[in-house]
Amino acid sequence: MSEADGDLQASPAPAAPLVLFDGVCNFCDAAVDFILARDRSGRFRFASLQGSTARGLAERIGPLPATPNSIVLVTGAIIYTESSAALRILAGLGGCWCLALGLLVVPAAIRDRVYRWFARNRYRWFGKRDTCRVPEPHERARLLD
Repeated sequence: MSEADGDLQASPAPAAPLVLFDGVCNFCDAAVDFILARDRSGRFRFASLQGSTARGLAERIGPLPATPNSIVLVTGAIIYTESSAALRILAGLGGCWCLALGLLVVPAAIRDRVYRWFARNRYRWFGKRDTCRVPEPHERARLLD
């Protein structure tokens, strides 16, 4: 049946959730390691905010955060940033990490204020790299450019 007959064609399967992170931030790199170690089903893919994947995404859907101060979670057509992204990523790991969704009851203005404070200080506390992370051979399928 065609769309004119009232039967919409099925959309292609949605892509795996994409986590965009600051590729030169030591804390962010450790967070990617944390997620990779706990995401046994291989649900999440990753790309640095400084890389070509993020640039291409911005060209297709519009601007992403202007600076790499936010983690970004792209799930289909929905984009989450800051604390909402972090909490949804944790929940996506399953198990006890699903409890992180309970923090969504805290107003985003409060959660994001704490998130921004941490983001402003992360280089001072954890350091910064000169270049973005180079994926290990076993990570290449999940760590995009």
